[in-house]
Amino acid sequence: MLNDLSAILADAEDQERGAWCDLLDPVTGRATGIRFRVAGPDSRTQAKARLALSDELAEAADADGRVSAEAREKARLNSLARCVLAWEIEEDGKPVPFSHANVVRVLRAATWVQAQVDAFAADRRAHRRTR
Repeated sequence: MLNDLSAILADAEDQERGAWCDLLDPVTGRATGIRFRVAGPDSRTQAKARLALSDELAEAADADGRVSAEAREKARLNSLARCVLAWEIEEDGKPVPFSHANVVRVLRAATWVQAQVDAFAADRRAHRRTR
């Protein structure tokens, strides 16, 4: 229960450590074996990702302040990738090295991957530790 400042601060710190998101097959609902450790919505990591998203969009704006759909989508995926802290994923039977570029690559692979990671990143209940 978040009934005082120390509890709120502890919750934010828990969210900074992240929680595991197990990707589910979008048709069968079965676990795929791919996992992302995602920072919670109240974490410093997500706060920094939101600021970087704003900066990226500002840099992409033309003289009239417009940002192309392609630039917005690129910035959105970069922001979501910044919320991923670790992962367990293989390609051709070998672990895929964890890097921002590789996270973006996997997120681009299928919209269902993006949707699951994005929903998990926003879900405070998924990041709440029982005390």
